[in-house]
Amino acid sequence: MGAKAMTASASLPKPTLRPYLPADLPLLAELRLAAIEELTEDDYDEAQRRAWILRADDEDTLGETLKSGLSLVALIGGAPVGFIVLADGGLIDQLYVHPAAARQGVASALCDAIEKLAAARGVAALVTDASDTAKPLFEKRGFTAERRNTIEIDGEYLGNTRMKKVLTPQPSGKTTS
Repeated sequence: MGAKAMTASASLPKPTLRPYLPADLPLLAELRLAAIEELTEDDYDEAQRRAWILRADDEDTLGETLKSGLSLVALIGGAPVGFIVLADGGLIDQLYVHPAAARQGVASALCDAIEKLAAARGVAALVTDASDTAKPLFEKRGFTAERRNTIEIDGEYLGNTRMKKVLTPQPSGKTTS
């Protein structure tokens, strides 16, 4: 199902999560562009969004990012509706949700899973450079702002915020006798 084929509904079923598969790449690339275009318009002007989209419209780079990190895909009805990438050092490098699935718990489900997996792997803290659109989500999840960043893309300046969350170590599940 293409990202544009998905229609908004009052309440979507709870997403299921699975690891990223290379076959997901075209749909995730389309999903990311749709999210930037439609979900960030209250926080970034048209020129800023266009610059962001032009930089993000590189399927090969996205594919490398997805392969190199711990990448999870959220599905509803078998169709990808969001994804998250945890890179080395506890960096949440990517988090995107299709506009039709926004505010339906998809980002929270992805973040819940990444937080648990990171803690189980011994990651002490997560960091992210949250867009102005994503900042409230991360604040609700206990991330705190560390600094404001400004990124220049083709003469346009976009702001984001470096945020951090200290994780509670998770038991490894191993018992000693």
